[in-house]
Amino acid sequence: MKQKLQYKAGYVTIIGRPNCGKSTLTNSLLNFKLSIVTAKPQTTRHRILGIVSGDGYQIIFLDTPGLLDPKYKLQEVMLKTVQGAIADADLLLFMTEAQEDFFEKDMYFLNMGIHQQKPVILAINKIDLVEKSTLLPKIETYRKGYPFCEIIPISALQHDGLDRLRQVIVTYLPTSSPFYPEDMITQRPERFFVAEIIREKVFMKYGDEIPYSTSVHVEEFKERDQGKDYIRAAIYLERASQKAILIGKKGAALKEVGRLARADIEAFLDRPVFLELWVGVKEKWRRNESFLRESGYYD
Repeated sequence: MKQKLQYKAGYVTIIGRPNCGKSTLTNSLLNFKLSIVTAKPQTTRHRILGIVSGDGYQIIFLDTPGLLDPKYKLQEVMLKTVQGAIADADLLLFMTEAQEDFFEKDMYFLNMGIHQQKPVILAINKIDLVEKSTLLPKIETYRKGYPFCEIIPISALQHDGLDRLRQVIVTYLPTSSPFYPEDMITQRPERFFVAEIIREKVFMKYGDEIPYSTSVHVEEFKERDQGKDYIRAAIYLERASQKAILIGKKGAALKEVGRLARADIEAFLDRPVFLELWVGVKEKWRRNESFLRESGYYD
């Protein structure tokens, strides 16, 4: 008679520099778009919990904002979010990029004690963008620079190496019963993801100035037995001059954001919605602690 393997479960916090692919990896491992993804760095502002349950294991991934030296209050809060997620973790998954040389900066963050003496797996992402011959020297450099328990080359976008990564993660998880129901993917409410989808479309449509000045608040979310659900959301900016840019001529730009967001929201909720957007101004909100608290950044 075969002995039944013990169930394993634990928290895995994904950390790394901005834009290294943490959110893409989270989405790929869950096979579900949980975190918004854009080409711009610092897209993720909150820690986002995603749950992967398999045969004999449950991995609770924590997607986090990119590691950086903060320059204003929002970035300070984002760094504290990362530190809190690290404190909650059983295992850390540190990400870097195969096609870029971020070794010194990566070592800076790792050796400043942010890891809190927890086991760390290194995932070298975006291997689809480099020649395979360049990977071994990079792996050796990182192996000498820090005592990673494993180093795994992956492409989060192409799903290359993710099965092995998942298997390795499970081996380092503690023996435990599952923390969440096995059919659960996340603990965040629907309105959080609605706001994130709207913010993603702003990041995609506008240049550098507007996205980073944007905070999205879902002010009404009415589920209806008949007809479409009603969602009303506010997009806050830091300066009045940005408002005209976001809205566009005769409201065309804002309507396009709404059209793109509504399509993704309906796909996410699996039901039709009526989405109403309006634009407001909160000067220097990224430096305003009370606004950040009201907006849920201290979570």
